[in-house]
Amino acid sequence: FRLNSKRLKEFSVIKLLLRVILYLFFITSCHFAQGQTKEEQPLGQILEELEKKYDIKFSYETKTISGITIMPLSSELSLEQVLLTLNSTTPLNFKVLSPRFIAITLKDKTVQRLEEVVVTNYLTKGISKTNNGAIEIDAKAFDILPGLIEPDVLQILQNLPGIMSVDERISNINVRGGTNDQNLILYEGIRMYQSGHFFGLISAFNPYLSDEVRVAKNGTSALYGNGVSSTIAIKNSNTIQSKFNGGLGVNLLSSDGFAKIPLNEKMELQLSARRSFTDVLASTTYDAYFDRIFRDSELNASNNVNTVLALDERFLFYDFNTKFLYNIDKTSKLRINLLNIYNNLDYNQIFTNSDNEFQEVRSTLNQVSYGASTSYSKVFKNDVFASAQLYYSNYDLDAQNNDITNDQLLTQENKVEDYGLRIDVSKTIDNNTEVRGGYQFNEVAVTNFEDVSNPNFTSFIKEIIRTHAFFGETERYSKSRNTYIRLGARISYFEKPKELVIEPRFAFNQKISNAIRLEILGELKSQSITQVIDLQQDFFGIEKRRWQLSNLDDVPLVRSQQISLGVSYNQNNLLVSLEGYYKNVDDITAQSQGFQNQFQFVNDIGSYTIAGLDFLINKRFNNFSTWLSYTLSNNDYKFDNINDGNAFPNTIDLTHVANASLTYNLDNFKIGLGFNWQSGRAYTKPSNLQNNANSVIEYDNPNGSRLPDYFRTDISAIYAFKFAKGVNAEVGASVWNMFNQTNIINRYYTFDADDEIIEIDNRSLKFTPNLSFRVSF
Repeated sequence: FRLNSKRLKEFSVIKLLLRVILYLFFITSCHFAQGQTKEEQPLGQILEELEKKYDIKFSYETKTISGITIMPLSSELSLEQVLLTLNSTTPLNFKVLSPRFIAITLKDKTVQRLEEVVVTNYLTKGISKTNNGAIEIDAKAFDILPGLIEPDVLQILQNLPGIMSVDERISNINVRGGTNDQNLILYEGIRMYQSGHFFGLISAFNPYLSDEVRVAKNGTSALYGNGVSSTIAIKNSNTIQSKFNGGLGVNLLSSDGFAKIPLNEKMELQLSARRSFTDVLASTTYDAYFDRIFRDSELNASNNVNTVLALDERFLFYDFNTKFLYNIDKTSKLRINLLNIYNNLDYNQIFTNSDNEFQEVRSTLNQVSYGASTSYSKVFKNDVFASAQLYYSNYDLDAQNNDITNDQLLTQENKVEDYGLRIDVSKTIDNNTEVRGGYQFNEVAVTNFEDVSNPNFTSFIKEIIRTHAFFGETERYSKSRNTYIRLGARISYFEKPKELVIEPRFAFNQKISNAIRLEILGELKSQSITQVIDLQQDFFGIEKRRWQLSNLDDVPLVRSQQISLGVSYNQNNLLVSLEGYYKNVDDITAQSQGFQNQFQFVNDIGSYTIAGLDFLINKRFNNFSTWLSYTLSNNDYKFDNINDGNAFPNTIDLTHVANASLTYNLDNFKIGLGFNWQSGRAYTKPSNLQNNANSVIEYDNPNGSRLPDYFRTDISAIYAFKFAKGVNAEVGASVWNMFNQTNIINRYYTFDADDEIIEIDNRSLKFTPNLSFRVSF
C-alpha cells in the first residue's frame, strides 16, 4: 500500500504539471488565433531576412541586439538606405567591412572586437558560436531548454557537445574528459572556487543579472591561464541604462530579485540576491534533491547501526552580488563588483546507543565564498585600449562531523585566498587586424586544517604560490574576411615550483563556401591548483572536495595539450557540425581522481588521454527547433606505478553520450522536451576470490566493468504575459526525469557491520518537478 501511495502521489504531480502545460498552451493558442495587427518585430528576425535578400552577413554579439524591436522595413529600399534607416532608428552602428560583411556595435562602444559570430541559435535562441571556437550564451535572449525554466548558466553548458556531468552536479562539470577543478571559472574576472548550491545541484550564479557567458573548450585566448580543461567567463551587463528595471521570482526552492538602478547618466548600480526557504519549508523538489545527495550517507537512518529516534536537518543557501558602473567620460570607465555565496547544513541526531542511553550529536557543514574586483579601462588615441583589474577571491569550507558509529569527531577546514592583478593593452591596426598583450600576477594561499578525536590527531598546512604571467596575441582576417586566425602565447613563471611554462595557443577559421566552414584549434595550458577528493566516509558519507597547491614534492604542475579539427554546414536553418579532438593531460595526482577501488589510498602521478568526436545537427523551421548531439570518446589513465603503469579507463569515462531535444515557441508560450542517454560509467568489481584474513577488499582489473546505461527524459514550459501596466510576468513548469527512471551514476564497495562486502549504488535525481513565477518591471 505504501508503494502504491507513493506512485499515486507521483502520478498526481505529473498530472498537475501536464495540466499547467496544457493550460498555458491553450490560452496562448487562443490569443494567437485572434490575430494581430502589423507591429514591431525583433531586430534579429529582420536581420535574418536582410541577409537572405541582399546576400550579406551581419556580425554582432547576440546581446547587442537583444530586446531591440523595430517596424518592418520597406521592401523597396536599397541596402544603403536600409543601413541608414537602421543607424537612425536603433542605438547601433552598422559598419560596412566589405561588400558582404557588416559589423553591428553599440553606438557608445569605442573599441570593436574582431571576433564574429558565425553560428546564431547554436542550440536555441541566445546560444551562439564565434569564429575563434568559443560558445557565447546571452542569458537575456535565452529561449528554453528541456528541464529548465530558468537560465541556469552552468546547466545550459551541459547541453553543449563535449560538456557533461557524470553525476548530474553542475559543480562537477566535465569538459572533454577533464575534472571540474581543471575548469577556469571567472565571474567578472574573479576566479571562483565554489560554483554550486545544494552540494552542486544548483548554480551559485544568479542567472538574472548575468549578461554573457563564454566558454572555450579549446583554442583559449592567451589572456587566460591556470585551467587545463576549459575557460568559463561570466559577466554582468556592462552598459548603463537610462531606465530602472528589475524583477522578482520564486520557485520551489528559493526566491530571488534583481535591480538595475541608474543613478545618473554616468552611474548605475546593479543588485541581485537569492535565498532558499529550504530551512523552513520542504517542497517536493527539495525532497528529491536531498534524497539524491544523502540517500547513501549517514543521514539516511537505514544506514546507521544505532537506533535513531529523531532526525533534524536544516539546510539553506543564499547568494548576493552587486556591480557599480561609472562612465568617467567618453573614453574611460570604472567598474566595481562584489559577490557572496553561502551554503549551510546543520544536522542533529538523537539516538539510543548500545547501552540504551539517549544521546544527541550535531554535525555542520559550511561553504562560503567572497569575491571582489575593480577594473578601470580607457581608450587612447590611435585605437589603443587599456585596462587594469584588481581582484580578490576567498573560499572557506568548514565541516564538523560527529561519527556515531566510531564515536569520533572530525573537524576540517579548507580555505583558499586568491589575490590578482591584471593589465591589458590592445591596438586595432585596421579593420582586419588587432594585437593585444599584458601582464598578470596572482598569489594563491591554501590552508588545510584537520582535527580528529579517537584517535587524537591534528594537522595544519598552509601553502602559497605566486605566479607572474606575460601574454600576447594577434587576430587577423583576410581581405575577403573568409579567413580568420588568432595566434598567441602565454609565458608563466611559478615562484615556488620555480618553473617557467610557455603555452602557445591558436584558432583558425576558414570559410570554404557560404555554408561550409573549417575550424582548427590548439593549445598548451597548465595549472597550479587542484582538488583532493576525500573519501566518502569523511563527512556524512558525502563526497567532499578540498583544494591543494602544486609543490616540489608530490603535487606537480598539471599540463595539457589539445588539438581539434571541425567542419560545419550552416544554411537554410540547418546546422550540421562535426569536430574531432585529441587531448592529453599530464602530471595529475591519483588523489584528485576519486578512486574507490584498490587505489583509494594510493598517491601516484599520472596522466589521462582522451580522443573523441562531437557531432551536432540542429534544424529550425517555423516555431520549432530540434537538435541531436552525440559524443563518442575514449578516455584512459596511465600512472607511473598504479596498475603496473598500464592504461585503464578513466573514472569519468563515458564512451557514448547523446541528447535529442525539441523546443516549440508560439507567441508567448515556450515548451521543450528532451531525451538524454549515455553509456555506463566505469567502475571496479571485487575479485571473486577474497582472502578472509585480509582486512581490505581485493579487486578485479581497475575500472574493468561498466554501469548500466543512463536514460532521462525532461520537459519544461514557460508562458509570458502582461501582469499590469509596465509589469511583465511569466509562469513556468518543469519535470526532471519525468518517467522516474532509476539511473545508477556510481558504484563502490565497502564492509558492513558483519565484515561482509556490500555494494553501494549512488542513484541519480529521481522524478523532480519544479514551478516558478516571475515578474519584471
